[in-house]
Amino acid sequence: MLTLGVRGDGGLAHIKASADELRGRGIDVVEAGRGGDVTYHGPGQLVGYPIIDLKPDRCDVHRYLRDLEEVIIRTAADFGVQAGRAPGLTGVWVGQDKLAAIGVRLSRWLASHGFAINVTTRLTDFDLIVPCGIADRGVTSLQQLGAAPPLMEVAERVAIRFCEVFDRAPVSGLAKQRGNEGPI
Repeated sequence: MLTLGVRGDGGLAHIKASADELRGRGIDVVEAGRGGDVTYHGPGQLVGYPIIDLKPDRCDVHRYLRDLEEVIIRTAADFGVQAGRAPGLTGVWVGQDKLAAIGVRLSRWLASHGFAINVTTRLTDFDLIVPCGIADRGVTSLQQLGAAPPLMEVAERVAIRFCEVFDRAPVSGLAKQRGNEGPI
């Protein structure tokens, strides 16, 4: 799936594949109502859409974005990957390559949408687009960087790191309590 942000044309101009090619590969294009440009979502990617009230003490969009980046940077470190920020760009990077995209929406300081971390994602699918509208950089995954943890293990680490960064109490075993391995 390709998702479009709300900036400009949402990233429609950054889709390199034809509508027929996308249809042939079973890839839909969806307007997501979040910030940012076009991105790809597919198997092997952990997509997290935290819904969090930033009031009263976190009413700062840039801080929220940097905090989401921090969650992912710490998670990557848990798997032996040194990731970081790129000046002037949102997301989490390893060198010139984006490991995680971030696109959020805020309404009355209620945050929604979020991030996509490439864990074992098939990176060739990003060839269909100019990821996040950034033509001079690439994309990477934990797997490409030598770590290939199970997706659920990454989700659990993200939850722990999210609680640390956002000063929240974790709810342990949530997926198990619900009787499935679905989203946390």
